Amino acid sequence: MGVRVLIADDHQIVRQGVRALLEREGVDVVAEAADGYEAVRDAERLRPDVAVLDVGMPRLNGIDAGRQIVRRVPATRCLLLTMHADEQFVLEGLRAGMSGCVLKTQAAEHLVDAIGTVSQGGTYLSPSVSGTLVQAFLRGLPVPDEPLTPRERQVLQLVAEGRTTKEVAALLGMAVKTAESHRTHIMDKLDLHSTARLVQYAIRRGLVEP
Repeated sequence: MGVRVLIADDHQIVRQGVRALLEREGVDVVAEAADGYEAVRDAERLRPDVAVLDVGMPRLNGIDAGRQIVRRVPATRCLLLTMHADEQFVLEGLRAGMSGCVLKTQAAEHLVDAIGTVSQGGTYLSPSVSGTLVQAFLRGLPVPDEPLTPRERQVLQLVAEGRTTKEVAALLGMAVKTAESHRTHIMDKLDLHSTARLVQYAIRRGLVEP
């Protein structure tokens, strides 16, 4: 196929399986990343044709990683790989600039075709995802505005993953007081004043998978 691909998934066995599948079809896998931060870094360094991004990665999820890659490396097309054909994940991904979405359960059948399609400038949605999107359209499901900044989304994801304020600060390279301030601003913006409600919001917006 002659397409250069980056694979990002936090499960090594999944990365190995996807790599084997793609290399069998002549796809050049240039790198594997274990989280969204690594994916963005590798995309900037290697500039692959396609980045295949798992949605539910720790530290930085696939949607936000894709959003950064689309902005920083416009020539790289981003393809979401997810366990869930949830309409909100699909809508969030497309709004973030993704070129397609493939269910992990259908990867063996559709991933190679998806990579070929998006590498040529097209958009690819696996059949289950297409059905989900059509139903959302028919119901007139709105795509909500994004009230949070990219940094606030990162903080929220880490909070939803169960990280302490100190851990959030360390992971994002900021002072503990700054991390606390971000958390307070997030709660005020969203009018959500408990960790449980922040987690529910993060799941709805595709920052973490249920």
